[in-house]
Amino acid sequence: MRDTLRDEDVSAATVASPQKRTQVTYVNPISSPRGAPSEFIPLYRPYLCGKEKEYVNQCLDSSWISSRGTFVERFEAKFAALIGTAHVTSVCNGTVALHLALETLGFAAGDEIIVPTLTYVASVNTIIQAGATPVFVDSREDTWQIDPEDVRRKITPRTKAVMAVHLYGQACEMDALVNICEEFDLWLIEDCAEAFGTYYKDRHVGTFGDFATFSFFGNKTITTGEGGMVVAKSKNLLDRAYHLKTQAVSPHREYWHDAVGYNYRMTNICAAIGLAQLENASPILEKKRQIAEWYQHGLEGLPLRLLGEFPETTNSYWMCSIVVDDPDVRQPLRDWLKAANIETRPLFHPCHTLPHCKADETHPVAQSLSARGLNLPSFPELSPEGVTTVCTVIRSFFRSGANER
Repeated sequence: MRDTLRDEDVSAATVASPQKRTQVTYVNPISSPRGAPSEFIPLYRPYLCGKEKEYVNQCLDSSWISSRGTFVERFEAKFAALIGTAHVTSVCNGTVALHLALETLGFAAGDEIIVPTLTYVASVNTIIQAGATPVFVDSREDTWQIDPEDVRRKITPRTKAVMAVHLYGQACEMDALVNICEEFDLWLIEDCAEAFGTYYKDRHVGTFGDFATFSFFGNKTITTGEGGMVVAKSKNLLDRAYHLKTQAVSPHREYWHDAVGYNYRMTNICAAIGLAQLENASPILEKKRQIAEWYQHGLEGLPLRLLGEFPETTNSYWMCSIVVDDPDVRQPLRDWLKAANIETRPLFHPCHTLPHCKADETHPVAQSLSARGLNLPSFPELSPEGVTTVCTVIRSFFRSGANER
């Protein structure tokens, strides 16, 4: 890695900041002697180094490729055992997992569900799809998670539930949220799409609420390609969810359907991939923690902060995410990294600012985090040299003066 800059490496670009467009001169800090770009470092790619092919071939050989087959039950059983729960059912993706949980609980027009504005849009979309109204709350500056104090402030007679989203692998403050829901007799839903391997007080997230949901999209810690899991607090809730996910078909009468149902089942092929992934869960999670430690050391002393780990929690580090001190340098920094062939992505836009669910309100912490944050390459096969490259490029950005306006 070169620390010095040459004249021929310098190029000018106009980049957009949250407030204005800034003329920034930046340098491609990584180039070969011939000027060719360095090897691309992606944001994420799945770790498929176990028995994924073997198990998928078993599905093909047996002809059980749809939602029936032994891998579905095996995957569900192993997942339940790993997170410490008894009531799970697999679905075809993480978004429908949320929708299924909400439909099972049954909300009516005018019902309110409290949700952090700093979340992926699926959390909010499924509330709307279920016929309820999202009520947005702010986040905590330190953990980036839903602010329990703001939750309490937003409760009204119409409030029926709270959705806690465990963002970027860090756990929400579950004791406070559980107490609020018990005090006001509210449902508690945990969106754990980004939180496989995340713990709160030695208990896996997803085991606190009435319902919890997980995602197994290709960029998640454990993937099935597309897939999700619904976790229920009781067998009764799980049975109702299973009934709805299978087109509300009667278990006693063929092709008899007694409600509006959904085809949300996971395929045997996806479950086969998931089972192989779960067999490697421990080394994958250990490697992601190691990557986070490398970043923490490599970025020390810069005007930014890595989302870390807080007392009595275990961060699964789904993404290694940072916030820069100055929001005006976030996009120039991303452009600088892109010029060095390093992929990043910004933190989510606060949902209350999106066109279809826009609310005339302010959530200063969430808005600040969103404007300042970005996700760094975090895939399990990322090497120490890869992290060093990313950190060196970030340091070169701040040394170059490109961050100065």
